[in-house]
Amino acid sequence: MTVLLGTSGWQYPDWRGVLYPQGCPQRRWLEEYARHFATVESNAAFYRLPEEKTFADWRERTPDGFVMAVKASRYLTHIKRLREPAEPVRRLMARAEALGPRLGPVLLQLPPTLRCDTGLLDDCLACFPAGARVAVEPRHDSWWTPRVRTVLERHRAALCWADRGSRPVTPLWRTADWGYLRFHEGRARPWPRYGAQALTTWVRRIADTWPDRADVHAYFNNDPGGAAVLDAVRFARAAAAAGRSVSRTPSGRASAA
Repeated sequence: MTVLLGTSGWQYPDWRGVLYPQGCPQRRWLEEYARHFATVESNAAFYRLPEEKTFADWRERTPDGFVMAVKASRYLTHIKRLREPAEPVRRLMARAEALGPRLGPVLLQLPPTLRCDTGLLDDCLACFPAGARVAVEPRHDSWWTPRVRTVLERHRAALCWADRGSRPVTPLWRTADWGYLRFHEGRARPWPRYGAQALTTWVRRIADTWPDRADVHAYFNNDPGGAAVLDAVRFARAAAAAGRSVSRTPSGRASAA
């Protein structure tokens, strides 16, 4: 099993001294990030879809083997609320494909006010090109039904496992032969860190669900104070201690977790 481990975004000023050296200019942060991590979840497209040349630039600035997951535009998920998905999906993929082999999964994070509609979800997932990996993160409890699970399985889309408060806030369904996990906020101190027991439990859940050959993307979204970086390092140690393969994480100063 390869756990592809990273953070949700990389542009955080308070990561200076945690991941980025004090003298490293912000324009070089992606390169510095990619020296330490093999994957990142980009939130930029959620707020404003970058131009194709921006995705191409990210490809050129990252090494071979680097993987960038892309959070889909809020125009699709929060404004259109999955309605009429063909054009926004086409536009997203036309631009994101400039990442070439760096392009990883696309994350559809649904608004917490969007109640279950399996027809909308089915239609949206059908718009993605064959072979695209799509993870779906619903945030309303009405989505936890067998019909939703069936739609995800039919499209080979991963239910995004989400953690908030060091506990799952989604069912732990396996709906694809790969996985996607997001850590939003832990309960340890200092806030919003995760404790060792919580991370070890997540390693066990992953190992119990996917075989060794499966890719599981795991991203820490608890960015304040560099918590995401430090918790990613701690998670990697827990996975290694359990005999699992994990992608690279920082060593040295940032590993003092």
